[in-house]
Order: sequence, then C-alpha cells, then structure tokens
Amino acid sequence: MKKLEIIIKPEKLEDLKELLDKSEVNGLNIVNVMGYGNQKGIVNKYRGAEYRVNLLPKIKVETVVPTEVAEALIEKIVKEIKTGNYGDGKIFVYDVEDAVRIRTGERGYDAL
Repeated sequence: MKKLEIIIKPEKLEDLKELLDKSEVNGLNIVNVMGYGNQKGIVNKYRGAEYRVNLLPKIKVETVVPTEVAEALIEKIVKEIKTGNYGDGKIFVYDVEDAVRIRTGERGYDAL
C-alpha cells in the first residue's frame, strides 16, 4: 500500500476530490496548511506599499491506496491539477506497512 500526501492550492481541492472519487479512492483526510516552496512566497501591494507573504495557504490531502493503483493515480493527479505555474504543489509517496480498521479489526487492503 502507498500513502499519498498531496499538497495543492486551495482552489484545486474540488477538482482533486472529484478525481479521487472517480478513481474509487475509499477515504481521505484534508488539512489546511501554510507553506512555501521554491518561490519563497509572493510580493503583494497594499495602498502602494509592497509587502512579502512567505507562508501561503495550501491544502494537504492524505489517502492510502493499493500499490498497483498509486502510479496511475499520481499521473492523473498531475495531469488534472497542474497549471504550469509556481505553487501547483507536490505529491509525497510513502510505503504503508499495514492498516487496521478499528471497528472490525480488518487489516491490510480490507481495512481500506
């Protein structure tokens, strides 16, 4: 199993949720986060004065999927979510050793 940690712009959340629903992903967690990447934030103007915002709002979506599904899902996400601009986000991929459904005690894929 693979855990996907997907960090995106907030305005892309609905697109990502729709894509994950179509891909029959069983569950996900969504967290509001702040951060920056290569661009180190942005410069805004307010009443003629410039100010730097270096922590930008992002959304982190976490899900666990079968290993066989992970690579195809990553390709779909990149294709649908990318705009080609800085700040599109990142996907982190982790190996998951096991999963346990607390209610029933099911383990592995059955717990997903």
